[in-house]
Amino acid sequence: MQPTSNRQHSAKEAELRQSKRLALSFFLGAALLFVASLAWSAHDPANWWIGLLKAFAEAAMVGALADWFAVAALFRRIPIPFVSRHTEIIPANKARIADNLAAFVHEKFLDTESIIKLIQRHDPAQKVADWLVQPENAERLGSYLVRVGGWALDFIEDAAVQNFVRRAVHTMIQGVDLSKTVGTILEGVTRNGRHQQLLDEGIAQLAKLLANEETQAFIAQGIVDWLREEYAFMERMLPSEMIGRKGADITVKLASGILDRVSADPGHPLRQRFDAFTHEFIERLKVDPEFIGKGEDVKRYLIGDETLNGYLGSLWSDLKAWLKMDLEKDDSQLRTRLVASGAWIGRMLAEDPQLRASLNQNLELAARSAAPEFAGFLTGHIAETVKNWDSTEMSHQVELNIGKDLQYIRINGTVVGGLIGVVLYLLSSLPRLL
Repeated sequence: MQPTSNRQHSAKEAELRQSKRLALSFFLGAALLFVASLAWSAHDPANWWIGLLKAFAEAAMVGALADWFAVAALFRRIPIPFVSRHTEIIPANKARIADNLAAFVHEKFLDTESIIKLIQRHDPAQKVADWLVQPENAERLGSYLVRVGGWALDFIEDAAVQNFVRRAVHTMIQGVDLSKTVGTILEGVTRNGRHQQLLDEGIAQLAKLLANEETQAFIAQGIVDWLREEYAFMERMLPSEMIGRKGADITVKLASGILDRVSADPGHPLRQRFDAFTHEFIERLKVDPEFIGKGEDVKRYLIGDETLNGYLGSLWSDLKAWLKMDLEKDDSQLRTRLVASGAWIGRMLAEDPQLRASLNQNLELAARSAAPEFAGFLTGHIAETVKNWDSTEMSHQVELNIGKDLQYIRINGTVVGGLIGVVLYLLSSLPRLL
């Protein structure tokens, strides 16, 4: 890129020098003609044609010098008494030129209505659709995004991301009132008696457990073990195994009977006590300082837990490793999905005029909202950049880009000046000729 820019700069320099030499050659030609006409008039003062050529040469030189002054005064100081302060126009008025240039760009290119008309004229949604429906373009977009993604992964500093993730999770934990949050969640879960369904499910599971032979055998063995520990002497004379089985049967029947009554009766006292306990527990979670303090203890434990912090630190490393491994594959899943997503977006836009219209409308709304601020920023940047340029360098750059065309003013001044000189000479000679 830089060598190309240097070549363009050198080419412009050469063109400017050539055009200056051409303008100078016209002046030198007029000067030579003037000198020749002086020599000829010395030999033949009365020759009308020699006077005409002399008038042409004189006026041509005056025109050439005047237009040289006009062009040169734009870019540099001309040390001529009384008029030198009106030279060096561009360097002396750099700030005003910068402001006027910024205002021109703002009014003609970046005003809101111009941007809106640009959107309406080009229908960007349709152009995006037409481009994305081409399979090779969707492939190109996917490949480009994959390259950008790989570059971004290499560019991102791992430690910074890991610290960010850790700080974000810590901040989230610190911002949560754990006890009140749990209370609010439970309040929502138990609304409209939904916690009774949980109780019903618990009763059903407990009934199944009691009906299980292994459970009953476990209870019977527990009774036998209790007899052996508490009444060892009597246990030797009693049929402990039978007592254990009968005790287990009685226990299971009693418990099953209670569970059946609770399950069948929505107003059972046990249900009412469960309701009261649940509501009291929820309220304590929300207002009891002891519960709130325990919630803060849990938060401090989580924030300081090495296992959790180590896991948070490894999240980004694991994700980055997976992404890089996938992006390096020829059959990258991410690239395939990006290509498919691009093609799908193109089809949706192509098939749905309302979607295109909505997208264009949203672009217009975004332009109306962002254009003034963007235009102000960009034009302010233009003005400040120009003001910070070196005055001499700025003048040279302007001359380099438009100076070639300005040299034709000098050439035209030479020719037009000479023709005016001819006209004036003819007018002054008209009485004598008549």
